[in-house]
Amino acid sequence: MRTKFLFLALFIVSQTSTAAVKIDQWLTQQGAKVLYVQSQDLPLVDIQVTFDAGSARDGSQYGIAALTSDVLDSGAGSWNADQVAQRFDNVGAKFGISVSTDSTTVSLRSLTDPALLNPALETLQVVLAKPHFAEADFQLQKNQTLAALKQREESPSSLARLNFYKALYGKHPYAYPTEGDVTSVSPLTRGDLKHFYQRYYVASNAMVVIVGNVDKSQAQQIAEKLLHDLPVGTKPAPLPAVTLPSKAATQMLPFPSSQTHILMGLPTVTRKDEDYVALYVGNHILGGASLVSQLFNEVREKRGLAYSASSYLSPMSQAGAFAITLQTKNEQSEQALAVVNETVNHFLNNGVTEAELLAAKKNITGGFVLRFDTNSKLAAYVNMIGFYDLPLDYLQSFPQRVEAMTVAQIKDAFKRKIQPSLFQTILVGGKVNQK
Repeated sequence: MRTKFLFLALFIVSQTSTAAVKIDQWLTQQGAKVLYVQSQDLPLVDIQVTFDAGSARDGSQYGIAALTSDVLDSGAGSWNADQVAQRFDNVGAKFGISVSTDSTTVSLRSLTDPALLNPALETLQVVLAKPHFAEADFQLQKNQTLAALKQREESPSSLARLNFYKALYGKHPYAYPTEGDVTSVSPLTRGDLKHFYQRYYVASNAMVVIVGNVDKSQAQQIAEKLLHDLPVGTKPAPLPAVTLPSKAATQMLPFPSSQTHILMGLPTVTRKDEDYVALYVGNHILGGASLVSQLFNEVREKRGLAYSASSYLSPMSQAGAFAITLQTKNEQSEQALAVVNETVNHFLNNGVTEAELLAAKKNITGGFVLRFDTNSKLAAYVNMIGFYDLPLDYLQSFPQRVEAMTVAQIKDAFKRKIQPSLFQTILVGGKVNQK
């Protein structure tokens, strides 16, 4: 995820009650979803406006969602980019934009004193509804993006990730990087960005999250104000379902480096998948828990083949990736890959032990509340809950579901969802001899 912040002068952390987070939800007059949590610890509010306008909506113009977000605040209404930044600066507010595969989020953090909050909200409203997309600003950002994309070509880890997602997703929108590539970004025009903005930055495609020291009436007014000048528009159709690869495949991409970067896996789980908790807990044991995972133990501790070896899940609107990643010396890459495959197959065939499961439960649930113990962290979680239509009691029910997980449930979920016979494997580095 790529995030930029125009102002960072306020370092206030708000401790939020984690015993029971009450999320209220309603629709604005234009039909946009609003999620609201009142937190009275500090005179602070975090606001996020999220659009279904991530890179999966790029179409054939890969990188257009990211570039649109980059230019969004480069002048709006009667203000240029410096004046927009100064308006947030003057009232101690922090503004940001982030883009992921599924969404684009515009965020604001402000003190709740009306003399400070109202100007910040006015500025955000204008940025959302009246961006300039001036030619000079567009060209400047486009050139910066192209320079970064060219630099990316010199990174073996970036090349591994790019080719990994192409192998997993083929022609699905998830196959393409959020930033696009030099070939796709070069022909983009200011008009292309305006068209993308007009299509996706509309009220029916928006969601507002408000977390902080404002009452519900104020939250309702804030949500209506922020979206008031946006056209209603139409929400885009759901993304197409992901098709699994037909068979396993390995790609070896030579690169002048002493280390080989390895990524392997397959599309696996959506954010709403019933198997997600079982896969999450199981993956914590397999490779997600870093220093105490099976992959780390087998690859690093026992054999010293890599500094680290880990696995992760990326649940999204459609099936996100299950991936295993590591770096190893070129001459050890074949051995490291064999150990990884052996470890995964052992995990699938034998499952986890009761002791491993108990340790994982303690680790996950013990640290869970720290993931949303501040206003901004909580806002991010509420945003996820709203965007993916998760239950409003998710923050309470998730630890309960983890505690209820059994060894048999984890083994069953992994057997059904993690299929090595479909793994896509990418190696970027020195030459690797494969049998």
